[in-house]
Amino acid sequence: MTEADWATWRWQDLQPFVDHALDVFGPDRLLFGSDWPVCLLAATYGEVLDAARATLAGPSSEERAAVFGGNAVAVYRL
Repeated sequence: MTEADWATWRWQDLQPFVDHALDVFGPDRLLFGSDWPVCLLAATYGEVLDAARATLAGPSSEERAAVFGGNAVAVYRL
């Protein structure tokens, strides 16, 4: 959000970038992260999370679970 227009961004503006990351790396190599608290310049943390969820609506529930935590558990051996 902080790289987009702070006043007018929409989650759909982010979709091409998420799609590219999914195409290049696949959902098994992506980890959700935010730039909190910097994101507060453009959106609340909830809005950031909602945007991430919306842009990741295409992958399966298992793939989304991996991006939103499972991959981090594996990478960081948690």
